[in-house]
Amino acid sequence: MNTALADWLERYAVSHQNPTNKRIHHICVPLIFMSIVGMLYNFHEQAANVLVVIFAVFYMRLGTKALLVYVALVMISLLVCQLLALSNPILLLIFILAWAGQFIGHKIEGAKPSFFEDLQFLLIGPLWVFSRLL
Repeated sequence: MNTALADWLERYAVSHQNPTNKRIHHICVPLIFMSIVGMLYNFHEQAANVLVVIFAVFYMRLGTKALLVYVALVMISLLVCQLLALSNPILLLIFILAWAGQFIGHKIEGAKPSFFEDLQFLLIGPLWVFSRLL
């Protein structure tokens, strides 16, 4: 694993030690990711494609496996949103409820979310959830 990626994951894990918080994150992080991807593509497909590529650069810098996990998550998110015909109001509700779950998890953990320290942790969360693939 890329040392930069290992460092990011280690730093992210510091505020994700409580088993309940971990379980909440393993549910809510993918839901947040999916809802953002779905809303972006529902709003404007070409703009969403540009953003997906821009974020891919961040993941590419962390290594091929990180990039592949990101691409797979985008594709799975799009597939789920299309198969379930999820509209933006539904995706927004998923987004809000999943964030509420995350904050409840951090209340249980007794630690503030990592992104309060560095916004890039918002991009690390999905990799942390699927870190066993890395």
